[in-house]
Amino acid sequence: MRITRAEALARFPNGLGDNRDEMQLSCYILCHPIVKSDGEVIGVIELHRHNIDTPFYKEDEEIVHSYLIWGGIALHYADLNSIMNKQKKLNDFLLSVVRSIFQDMISMDAVIKKVMNFAQRLVDADRASLFLVDSRTKELYARIFDMGSGKDQCGSDPLLENSVKEIRFPIGTGIAGLVATSGGILNIPDAYKDERFNRGVDQMTGYVTKSILCMPVFIRSTIIGVVQMVNKKRGLFTKDDEEAFEMFAVYCGLALHHAKLYDKIRRSEQKYRVALEVLSYHNSCSDDEFELARAMGVPKSIPGLDDFFFKPTSIDGMQKVHYAVYQFIELFGLTRFDLDYIYRFVLTVKKNYRAVPYHNWSHGFTVAHCMYCIIKKTTVFRPLEQLALYVGALCHDLDHRGKNNKFMLESASPLASIYSTSTMEHHHFNQTVTILQQESHNIFGKLSSEEYKQVLGNIKHCILATDLALFFTNKARLDRLIEKDAFSWGVVEHRLSAQAVAMTAADLCASAKPWDIQVETVKVIFEEFYNQGDLEKKAGRKPIPMMDRDRSDELATSQVGFITGICVPCYEILQRLIPETTPLLQGCQVNLSRWRELDQEQKNKAQKNS
Repeated sequence: MRITRAEALARFPNGLGDNRDEMQLSCYILCHPIVKSDGEVIGVIELHRHNIDTPFYKEDEEIVHSYLIWGGIALHYADLNSIMNKQKKLNDFLLSVVRSIFQDMISMDAVIKKVMNFAQRLVDADRASLFLVDSRTKELYARIFDMGSGKDQCGSDPLLENSVKEIRFPIGTGIAGLVATSGGILNIPDAYKDERFNRGVDQMTGYVTKSILCMPVFIRSTIIGVVQMVNKKRGLFTKDDEEAFEMFAVYCGLALHHAKLYDKIRRSEQKYRVALEVLSYHNSCSDDEFELARAMGVPKSIPGLDDFFFKPTSIDGMQKVHYAVYQFIELFGLTRFDLDYIYRFVLTVKKNYRAVPYHNWSHGFTVAHCMYCIIKKTTVFRPLEQLALYVGALCHDLDHRGKNNKFMLESASPLASIYSTSTMEHHHFNQTVTILQQESHNIFGKLSSEEYKQVLGNIKHCILATDLALFFTNKARLDRLIEKDAFSWGVVEHRLSAQAVAMTAADLCASAKPWDIQVETVKVIFEEFYNQGDLEKKAGRKPIPMMDRDRSDELATSQVGFITGICVPCYEILQRLIPETTPLLQGCQVNLSRWRELDQEQKNKAQKNS
């Protein structure tokens, strides 16, 4: 557009938009639009001539047009640069939000404070409030609100008393409640002109609310809270503020969601600690039990205790405690161990064996006694290894439920979800550690940290070795070494394999006991097996013959298979490594012969009846 002053005065009687005298005295004016490449007008340039009696010509217009093509491009890129800088600033801000919130997630309150503080900075607000949704009561609530006021009051909206620590109001009440209901953003430039605004709190606090920006916070498409910004420090809340805050709200949602999870986990941990404390109290030996045991004292001598064929069934549960303590002192002395701690430890171990038919305290003691005999009769194991073997044997079936690992997996036991392999054995070891952690129970307290670490690692190795599923791999490894004459007690891995087979041998020692003990033991073993089989039938599963009560006539057959396939091979390889364990192999072979006779008698009887 090219116009003269006279034309301008006629078309623009209020002036040309610039009050400077020289502009009002312009004789000729040239106006040209600044256009982007897509045709959008982004500005207008005005050129004025005064004190020059030469109008603007078409050539002037063409010159301006040619310059403004480049000017439009320059402005376009300047605009892009401004947007990119703004986005970079927002990204940097969000990155600092993520770092600050997620790296230091102490509690929900701490996260809320940070969220509100960052929200204030993002939109340059005077105050901030964050209300969370209580889906159970259909209310909005806040423990920390009105950040920036220096005191816990809600300076903008909800109907509340400023003396209340936690504020609550129904969803749908006030501006925050409306946003929580609708899920939309509310940008109110003048709060007092909006009928939804509650002036009561302002009147009560003396604060004057002018502008409000209120936005919902989502997680998985569900509103979990509402953030309310009050009084932008410079001007009003803009569309840019809404867009930036909308992106920020995504991170708010994630932070609040994780903070809730963190609070739940923390509460669960506290509940677990309380439960553990209660269980420890009830599952630890009482002071009365300890005092009674200590008053009875450790036996001075026990004739025949170092015999593999000693009969544990000849002594009661409390006598087994004294015998276990006696064995410990015989093997390791009291120079580095406290007798009171040993008694408390053994009494608590006894208490943590369940009253199941076979895997009970009597079995734990029997296995520990067999290991005592192995250690007593040989010097192949080093002192710390001996300590791990004996304690591991004593604790190897702690808290056994009378069910095998396969049953635990198939019945979806919580233990099976924690330990996917060697389920019960891992649990037995963890129970051992739990007992050691109780007050006045840590029998290893006088060991150095390195010794303690080694013993605990060896105990875990020894207890896990009682899982028969691992025996065959271990046996195959030892068979190869012995056949090649490559086994060496100087090699750590070879020693660990020998410890593992010694644990299996001790665990199966009932198969090597005198026949009367063997028969009685088999009865309780199979009662436990049949109990598991009954539960499997009830669950619609078919138990293996050994665990099927309806096939109890096959007991002798099962024993022949078990002793032939596992017990004899175990004692044979142990005898080759430790010749002093020969009585175990011999006792097992004698019992195998008796079971074969019974099996044959049963088969002959069945054949005669058929």
